[in-house]
Amino acid sequence: MKKSILEEFTPTIEYHVFRKCCEDWHLKRHRVANQEITYIIKGNACYTINNIAYELGPGDLIYLKEKDLKEAITYPQSLMQCFSINFTFKHKKTEDILPIVNHIGIRKDIIDLFRELTLCWNEQQNGYIVKTRALLMLIIHRLMEITIFDVDSGQGDYRINKIIRYISMHYPEKLTVKNLAFQIGIDTDYFGHLFKRETGLTVNQYIKKIRIRNAENMLQSGNYKVQEVAEHCGFSDNFHFYKSFRSVRGFPPSKCIPKNNAN
Repeated sequence: MKKSILEEFTPTIEYHVFRKCCEDWHLKRHRVANQEITYIIKGNACYTINNIAYELGPGDLIYLKEKDLKEAITYPQSLMQCFSINFTFKHKKTEDILPIVNHIGIRKDIIDLFRELTLCWNEQQNGYIVKTRALLMLIIHRLMEITIFDVDSGQGDYRINKIIRYISMHYPEKLTVKNLAFQIGIDTDYFGHLFKRETGLTVNQYIKKIRIRNAENMLQSGNYKVQEVAEHCGFSDNFHFYKSFRSVRGFPPSKCIPKNNAN
């Protein structure tokens, strides 16, 4: 990807703070600069956004874009604590990435990301700009999963999450439902039921999907022959690979090979 294109989708953090409000804390009415995410983890506050008042508390998320009108106060009996980050994207289409106000609840994984970002931002050690940008992108991705795509990768059965990570690393190997179930110490039939409930796919369907996805990436690189890809991705033979690939993608694997490498 060209540098200019990459920079359009790379956030620049203007400021970041973990705010523990005092009794007289008050954000005066003003226009927001850039884009801003605030995640309340404790206490309560009243935010007036574009002349609409919102009573907010723990687990509430606020997303504001440039020129939104904002004012806020907290309450002495319930002082607000929150993470707040102000950032920009060069690409204008990255505005409106989240709802203005949304209740996502108290989520440990998101709080951990914010805490890591706070630490990195405050210490400013070598390479901190890259790391803070990466952490912000992870936060935005998780928030978009929850608020827009209704997919919560941070939740779900921890045992299935463990197996999903294992499959992603060991997909070229021989994987069986029995052996995977044994890894997390549950009955094979129950494991199959639990896996489908969490992912929407059977274990073997999921394994095939991961293998095909990696095979497609390898073919698109133009550095591997079809037979090499089939072997690397855990398929027993070329026929099985062709059949599986077409069933998942709807076209043969040869279509993924760049034209200048087709021969």
